[in-house]
Amino acid sequence: MCGFIGIYGPDGVDVAGEIYEGLLAVQHRGQDAAGITTFTDSFHVKKGLGLVLEIFNEKNMPRLRGHLGVGHVRYPTVGRGSKDDAQPFHLTFPLGVAMAHNGNVTNFIELHEKHFKNSGTRLNSSCDVEVILFAFATALNERMRPGHLVDAEDVFYAVERVYRDVKGAYSVVAMLPDVGLVAFRDPYGIKPCIFGQKQTAEGPWFACASESTVLDVNGYQRSFDLQAGEAVFVGADRKVVRRKLSDKPHRPCIFELVYFARPDSMLDDVSVYKTRRRFGEAIARQWKASGAPVPDVVIPIPDSSRDAALAMAMELGVPYREGFVKNRYIGRTFIMPSQASRQNSIRRKLNPIPLEFEGKNVVLVDDSIVRGNTAARIVRMAREAGAKNVYLASTSPPLVAPCPYGIDMATKTEFVATGRDNDGIAKVLGVDHLVYLERAAMNEAARAGNPKIEKFCNACFTGEYPTGDITLERMNLIASERETAQLSTRGT
Repeated sequence: MCGFIGIYGPDGVDVAGEIYEGLLAVQHRGQDAAGITTFTDSFHVKKGLGLVLEIFNEKNMPRLRGHLGVGHVRYPTVGRGSKDDAQPFHLTFPLGVAMAHNGNVTNFIELHEKHFKNSGTRLNSSCDVEVILFAFATALNERMRPGHLVDAEDVFYAVERVYRDVKGAYSVVAMLPDVGLVAFRDPYGIKPCIFGQKQTAEGPWFACASESTVLDVNGYQRSFDLQAGEAVFVGADRKVVRRKLSDKPHRPCIFELVYFARPDSMLDDVSVYKTRRRFGEAIARQWKASGAPVPDVVIPIPDSSRDAALAMAMELGVPYREGFVKNRYIGRTFIMPSQASRQNSIRRKLNPIPLEFEGKNVVLVDDSIVRGNTAARIVRMAREAGAKNVYLASTSPPLVAPCPYGIDMATKTEFVATGRDNDGIAKVLGVDHLVYLERAAMNEAARAGNPKIEKFCNACFTGEYPTGDITLERMNLIASERETAQLSTRGT
């Protein structure tokens, strides 16, 4: 999970300021590193480890000049997570390309062996976007000839070559100096990619981002979501050219709606906010139908479960209360790279309000339960605050399978649901009653926002991977690479 934005502005303007604002809006998608690359007569680059506010300042922003640029916030799924892995990346051939992406290349190790290790070509990092960049630039180079100006057909040829060679889930934005802006979405459309435009006195502006809220904060109108296997190119003539280059079925990641995306975003014409409210209504109906205990109060586990918890409370006809105060200066625990840092962060990030717990039967609402560490700790906190009984509702089904598409779920043994039934999970978490939203209800609530989406990727709930190329051997390779990367990071 990462966040990106690419902007193509009118001649003579600098886009770095808007890219910076966009990265602030998408900071929740990655807190490990951030970067911005722009171009005038050469590439201008600023990247570093940490949050956007820690990396960019009044001293380094002025040098990021140019009306064409890309920006990125990173959370590592492939690679060591070092400064060398911070995006965007750029090459100076065949005419210069700078690129950022969200997702995960599932055949990264094979591509590394084929295109780099065996050929003597050197990688500058352990980040998988570098192989996408290399594949794209190499294909584009095949179209170059004296006096030829790169056009949409050349760009689409290069994207098709990426689709042929690079497997996995990825949305990509790239800038080509003196040529234009390019974006494309993987053949199954697993990762989101949204295109927007605005008109100012200086002329038209074009942008592409991993969430619509990134466009909103900069005043763009959301034009469209790229389809599965679609590329878009904006050249020097400022014409938007779209081309669908794959016929694979569209399978957007449902975990974006469950957890990742901001509630004010629209993904594939689906409101994240309304979908989470529908999740809450659905689990309330399920709660009543199952004969679960009637709670005295519904309390969300901040932040992404708030909308669902409020809807659940209204459907059950019981009070909704804010029972936890969140320290907003602690990052998301789910995307922290080590178990120890997750445990320490859980202890720091939430503090209960005892008045909302004392003597009450409380149902806590969470968006998902992965390893169970956070949930178990919060349940203990609720009991220590005086709750009579603590129930737990998850607005997604049990997670049972690792995700190779860009979510840090490395091995099956890390899931609290592995090898346990509902009662067994409840015992580990220390709750008096546990209800997971049924998968059919989750998908129905998501599809209500856009019935044109036939299916969402549910791989983390089923182990059925839509790309069809995820084998046990490949999963073991990915898990091994992540474990090696984490050991390498600890040693730095």
